[in-house]
Amino acid sequence: MGILSIFGIKSRAQQVQEAMEEGAVIVDVRTPQEYKEGHISNSLNIPVQQIEARISTLKKKNKTVIVCCKSGGRAARAKAILQKNGVKAINGGSWGGLNYLIH
Repeated sequence: MGILSIFGIKSRAQQVQEAMEEGAVIVDVRTPQEYKEGHISNSLNIPVQQIEARISTLKKKNKTVIVCCKSGGRAARAKAILQKNGVKAINGGSWGGLNYLIH
C-alpha cells in the first residue's frame, strides 16, 4: 500500500488492472508500421492523429479505453483527446510495459 492510496489515489497499475477486469479496450496509438513490429493481443491500432476522428467508434464500446504507444507521450495526447470528448481513458504508457502489466 503506497502513500497515495491513503488519499484514494490509485497507481497506474491499479487503474489498469481494474479497467481490464471491467473489459477495457486497449488502443495502441502508434503508427501502423510500429504496431506491426509488435503489439498487445486484441489491441486496436488507431494512430494518435486519427483518435479524434474515431471518437464515436470508441464511445459506442462504452468501456474505459487504455491507450499506449512507444513511451507514453502519444498516449498522453490521446488520453487528453478522449477525455475532452467524454471517453474515460487511462494512459497505459508504453505498449511493452502495459503488456507486461496485464499478463
